[in-house]
Amino acid sequence: MSKKSKKQYRDAGKISGGSASVINSRSDEFNPDYSDVIKDLKRIGALAVVFFAVLVALSFVL
Repeated sequence: MSKKSKKQYRDAGKISGGSASVINSRSDEFNPDYSDVIKDLKRIGALAVVFFAVLVALSFVL
């Protein structure tokens, strides 16, 4: 009995040919702009390097 339900479950997940073209056209429309995120990540990285350098310098002084 359980094998029959698994087979029906697997068949339900298959994508027909018509819906695949709809999915492809939707993925073409989604084009986010991450320029602000990249700029923020660069700023965070630069600050991390500066703070790490300050810690290294303080380790020699103290």
